[in-house]
Amino acid sequence: MKLSIVIPIYNEKATLEEIFRLVQATPYDKEIIAVDDASKDGSREILARLAQQHDNVKAFYHQRNQGKGAALRTGFAQVTGDVVIIQDADLEYRPVDYPSLLEPIEQDVADVVYGSRMVGGRPHRVLFFWHYMGNRAVTTLSNIFTNLNLSDMEVGYKVFKAEVLKGVQIKSDRFGVEPELTAKIAKKGWRIYEVPIQYHGRDYAAGKKITWRDGIAAIYHIIRFKFSD
Repeated sequence: MKLSIVIPIYNEKATLEEIFRLVQATPYDKEIIAVDDASKDGSREILARLAQQHDNVKAFYHQRNQGKGAALRTGFAQVTGDVVIIQDADLEYRPVDYPSLLEPIEQDVADVVYGSRMVGGRPHRVLFFWHYMGNRAVTTLSNIFTNLNLSDMEVGYKVFKAEVLKGVQIKSDRFGVEPELTAKIAKKGWRIYEVPIQYHGRDYAAGKKITWRDGIAAIYHIIRFKFSD
């Protein structure tokens, strides 16, 4: 089983080399598909150097900032592996959880696996109450429209059999990609599992990017992709 690990990057100079080190240390046959979304902090130069140092790294560069969804759209188009993992570059999610995330697919009981910060006994940083409440609200709304019972729809760790993504055309450019992917795989009836993961959340001083505006946008995208492809 070959992994395609897709890493969207935007201004992650402080963590980029470490996340690459952690991903490379995982004991899997893998390709790393990294998409820099027009970073301005030196991330592009770091990525270029890492791509030169490692044969299994494919690097792509957006000329203007478009958002996480656009970066994933670029990355997914380059996948050659059997299983695709979305890996954020900011160290909030750690590759130590790959075995747990992959287990349901390896056992052939799942086509898609979501990590969850809300279930299980894995360590997680205690952060913002209103972010937690917002996440619960949009997850509940998503569940109503998709008839799923996810605990953490907005989680960054999502894993797919490659064949799942062949039938998905991402239209959202920003963080709307999370409800969009969820709606589209729910419509197709793919088998979805959740597993507990660690979460090392950042605050805004450390570079966290998602805001309340993205929460409002998520509501729009949940409704939008209920009724459109």
